[in-house]
Amino acid sequence: MNPEDLMNPETLATLVETGIAASTNVILAVIILIIGLTIAGSVRKGIKKAVHSSERMDDTLGAFFGSLAYYGIMAMVVIAMMGTFGIPTTSFVATLGAASLAIGLALQGTLSNLAAGVMLILFRPYRLGDWVELAGTSGAVKEITLFTTVLATGDNKKIIIPNGKSWGDTITNYSANPTRRVDLTFSIDYGDDIGKAMQIIQDTISADARVHADPAVFTAVAAHGESSVDIVTRAWCDTGDYWGVHFDAMKNVKEAFDQNDISIPYPHRVNIARKG
Repeated sequence: MNPEDLMNPETLATLVETGIAASTNVILAVIILIIGLTIAGSVRKGIKKAVHSSERMDDTLGAFFGSLAYYGIMAMVVIAMMGTFGIPTTSFVATLGAASLAIGLALQGTLSNLAAGVMLILFRPYRLGDWVELAGTSGAVKEITLFTTVLATGDNKKIIIPNGKSWGDTITNYSANPTRRVDLTFSIDYGDDIGKAMQIIQDTISADARVHADPAVFTAVAAHGESSVDIVTRAWCDTGDYWGVHFDAMKNVKEAFDQNDISIPYPHRVNIARKG
């Protein structure tokens, strides 16, 4: 532009008008950015606080939803700022949508685990420390993230299970209820006194202080086996005492049988030989 043109009143008016419009757009964009940052930050903090105050929801879920809301609001803020400068946003939104779809298809397995992780953290079918069976593997829950669940097996192996498999399969939580029933089967010889054996079993197991009196210990004849009479026993105890009661009952009943001449028979087989 020539210096002479700057002296033209119309040119000066146009330049001043353009400068004012550009300055106005910049100021408006800055205001939108400040308001957007404030709203996004407040929403993220509010979500985290709400989740933290809920006993059913984990803080990890609050951080995830808070960040999701924050970046969603900021995306709308960027689009609004582009609109103040006259930049077409329709094509930008379409491109963003196509890119999101492509990323979602490429990461569908990961997103499936993420969605399952959200459901696990939200509904809490198991918690840290619970003994569970997930995807055919049993262990104590050591960590729950948005993508995986970490178990420690009985021999202290670390098992990492994708949340998609945990949520999509049967979940067995052995620690969910405060009490559990211990089911045991004892075998006696056909020549032994069944009533005496059943009374010995009931008295021996009931003597364990960890076994609940209500419901009382239950005993009944379950089957007539090939070489034994099988007696089933059911006793209730606290969940944490399950294996202790189980192992001690097996030992104590065997010793009580020995003291009262009740025998646990070995399997018998009869071989018949034909001549010729």
